[in-house]
Amino acid sequence: MNEKIKLEVKCNEERMIAFRRDLHRYPELSWQEIRTTNRVVMELERLGISYRRMEPTGIVAELVGAKPGKMVALRADMDALPVVELSDTLSYKSQNDGKMHACGHDAHTAMLLCAAEALVAVQDELAGTVRFIFQPAEEITEGAEAMIQQGAMEGVDNVFGIHIWSQMPTNTISCTAGPVFASADVVEIKFTGRGGHGAMPDACIDATVVASAFVMGVQAIVSRETDPLEPAVFTVGRMEAGTRYNVIAEHAVLEGTVRSFHPQVREKMEHAISRFAKQIAATYGATAEVNYRYGTHAVINEEVSATLAQRVAVSSFGDGVLYSDRPTTAGEDFSYYLQEAPGCFALVGSGNAEKDTEWAHHHGRFNIDEDAMVRGAELYAQYAYTYLMENPE
Repeated sequence: MNEKIKLEVKCNEERMIAFRRDLHRYPELSWQEIRTTNRVVMELERLGISYRRMEPTGIVAELVGAKPGKMVALRADMDALPVVELSDTLSYKSQNDGKMHACGHDAHTAMLLCAAEALVAVQDELAGTVRFIFQPAEEITEGAEAMIQQGAMEGVDNVFGIHIWSQMPTNTISCTAGPVFASADVVEIKFTGRGGHGAMPDACIDATVVASAFVMGVQAIVSRETDPLEPAVFTVGRMEAGTRYNVIAEHAVLEGTVRSFHPQVREKMEHAISRFAKQIAATYGATAEVNYRYGTHAVINEEVSATLAQRVAVSSFGDGVLYSDRPTTAGEDFSYYLQEAPGCFALVGSGNAEKDTEWAHHHGRFNIDEDAMVRGAELYAQYAYTYLMENPE
């Protein structure tokens, strides 16, 4: 643990919180983070950190230490959600109608900038390079791939990310080895029957009935075909069929998502859902078209990196800081960085009932306990510092 980093983060806490509130006041959706990108650039220029703008939004910046060594990357996402903010008492409530930082990405960006400022203070001690990745479009799981395609992970030896987590108590930290977030895939199914008059069902093939039979029976794939020790979730979130009360639907369209932690489960779910949809359709004389799209991979923390993060957290904040949180079936495109280099993803608790910050992510009342940001910023910086100092080239 570097005392200078700890002191720098604490000294810059007010600036960090003010920056976070500014981003919260003016949220921008995926691929629209123009103001956010410009605000980050202004801070990097103030700190004298070299950077490169990405297309269409996002930034990659680098702080080169005084001594040669490896490269560690720190990532923060920047985009907001199409959510209406429901809190009326916040002085920094969203000014952009229908848009809100309902997942904490404003805090991630502010924490990473604060960490960058702290690392500038120890630049003369660093043996290696810290790369800062300010990523757009995480909420639509496109940003990480785009950043990687533009060279964000070239030369990186280790990568570390943080997510503020309202479901954990403020100032706790979780960074367990193994699965943390699930893979997140999208399934689209179109059933085609034969439409006709609602009074003459015998002359038709009702796509609504076919789709309903699929929804009612498909969970048997999870309960009877999937290893109960390797969990999977299949949720049908949208169903559209029919045009009028007395017209039998010729088409029915379903959309859903599959979540899992293991590649073999993911592959099995893909084949089983397609098989089941086509067999159900055939039972009724209909047809089925299945489009299964792979989304984010599962976030699986590499053991050595996760152990390092835990050790850094305890060294900086004491034994009681570690929190053993269960994996979540939410998705996170940080997984793409872990395909390029070893690393890990930590959760920093910000749930505080007294401050009304225990609302679920993506909820219109979501907010964070800003006391958690100091630990998040320091964890970023201490992780990078420790990795470089303990892993000489």
